[in-house]
Amino acid sequence: MNHNQNFMTGINYWPAHKAMYWWRHFEAREVEEDFKRLAEIEFQLVRIFLTWEDFQTTPETISAASVAHLQQTADLAASYGLKLMPTFFCGHMSGINWMPAWMLADGEGEGRFPVFSNNRTSWSGIRNCYTDQEVMEAQLIQIQAVVTALRDHDAIFAYDLGNEPSNWVIPPQRSDARKWLETMTSKIKHYSGGALVTLGMHAEDLEEDRFLWPQDTASYCDFLCMHGYPCYLSWVDDPLDSDLVPFLAIITAWLGQKPVLLQEFGVPTRSVLTPTPPIDYESLCLCPLWSEDEAAQYYNKVLGRLVEAGMMGGMAWCFADYSPSLWETPPLDKCLHERHFGIFRSDGTAKPAAGIFRHYKNTAIRNQPDPIQISNPWLTNIDRDKFYQSPGINLSHLFHTYKEWRKGR
Repeated sequence: MNHNQNFMTGINYWPAHKAMYWWRHFEAREVEEDFKRLAEIEFQLVRIFLTWEDFQTTPETISAASVAHLQQTADLAASYGLKLMPTFFCGHMSGINWMPAWMLADGEGEGRFPVFSNNRTSWSGIRNCYTDQEVMEAQLIQIQAVVTALRDHDAIFAYDLGNEPSNWVIPPQRSDARKWLETMTSKIKHYSGGALVTLGMHAEDLEEDRFLWPQDTASYCDFLCMHGYPCYLSWVDDPLDSDLVPFLAIITAWLGQKPVLLQEFGVPTRSVLTPTPPIDYESLCLCPLWSEDEAAQYYNKVLGRLVEAGMMGGMAWCFADYSPSLWETPPLDKCLHERHFGIFRSDGTAKPAAGIFRHYKNTAIRNQPDPIQISNPWLTNIDRDKFYQSPGINLSHLFHTYKEWRKGR
């Protein structure tokens, strides 16, 4: 892939007053106002999510209304000079797995995340999209409908095959993942006329062997993606460690030997708007909250190091803090910190971090990977094909090696 040699700045989008219920309560005016804000800050790339239940009510039925709203969203993005990355089969999102009823399996699931389906939360099992033939055929139906509707649209940058899909189902074996990747990417290429394709992988795909290897993803996707949050990883001492995100990007590029977009990273901040949270509020959050200025400093350090490492770009999680009117709905009723990740506040005003992203727009980057070992000598003499023999141990060891190397530069 010959990607743009300028750094891309992007953001993950859910409307502040809709969150994951956006498509069923779609308002074009709201999207237009939000996209105008993003254009004013000069963001370039917007990642959106096609919640499965809203786009595919049965295996054979695609929602014409949702597809029409998606087309409107693409038209609005193009009118403001924004590029879109639609994400299929969502799937996992903010601590919950969102599924249509037909994707639920018999009995209770074994996953660590609850399932939201048909307006209720449960611990249902989920059918395996990598081996269940009916599910695979349903995914192809969705791809055909969406990609055909958006074919040759000026707003489309790339399609994403899923948001952290290993959080809701894991392929039984590596060959199943490869077959799925080949099937889905080839279908997108066919109906789109050759659009770029990627997959939203995350740090746990490096910590554990979930059979979604960057090496395999790189064989079918045009570029790789990684998500990283230091507060979620037990082997990272500092929940605001600005080394973690570029390190994960480097490891992903090294394993896959493909360009990497840091598709998600972010910092939840203390609200400066009313209502004022109770005094014990932060103790109930799964991740620490930071001041808006501390968050801006973190974004600045991470973006600078992503540019230095030659990554394609960096995308904030996420667009806006969610309105208090949503705080009692899943997932925000349980995952309190998820309310506060926005680059914008829930009233639409920008936090200091917004200006940081504007600063890095179109910063020149070196070609990557180069191979990536050349600029990261701490990776020399390590066999990437043996990484998944002990992925957690290897990842933690390499992170500490990386930090020592940075200190000695």
